[in-house]
Amino acid sequence: MAGAMWWQASILAAHTAIIVVALLVGLRLGGKRRLGQASLYDLALIMALANAVQNAMTQGRGELWVGFITAGALLALGKMCALLFVRVPALETHVVGTPTVILQHGELLRERMHLQHITEAQLLMALRQHGLHSPSQAELGVLEVDGSLSIVPRHKSPDELDCAHML
Repeated sequence: MAGAMWWQASILAAHTAIIVVALLVGLRLGGKRRLGQASLYDLALIMALANAVQNAMTQGRGELWVGFITAGALLALGKMCALLFVRVPALETHVVGTPTVILQHGELLRERMHLQHITEAQLLMALRQHGLHSPSQAELGVLEVDGSLSIVPRHKSPDELDCAHML
């Protein structure tokens, strides 16, 4: 009995290792974009991949080959969409979305923040992460399509630079 459980556990571990290696290869072939710029589209693909390979790893009711086929199909679809987005940027705009300016010339654009569900506390945290203490120190604040907040600091005027240099 213990030998059968050990064998079953070994098969599960082997299936898991095979699926993980296959996913790593497939994601790597998909390009570096997948790793650093996850959008809502990328998240949906990753969730679908997880669901596709789950049964193959745990011997649910799926076989290992079923996990390979579904994961391969999803990765190929992801690659095709990425290529299509490069060729037809307007399509990516409709599927993935566009960045939203939420701070401009030091002023909070509260209506846009509200529509995007961004609180002032979240924006202030992003400012602090960029070494700024208040919105007035920023020229631009953008909610990116991956959910991150990009901040562009205001350039100091020549007078401010001269004064700072004297201190």
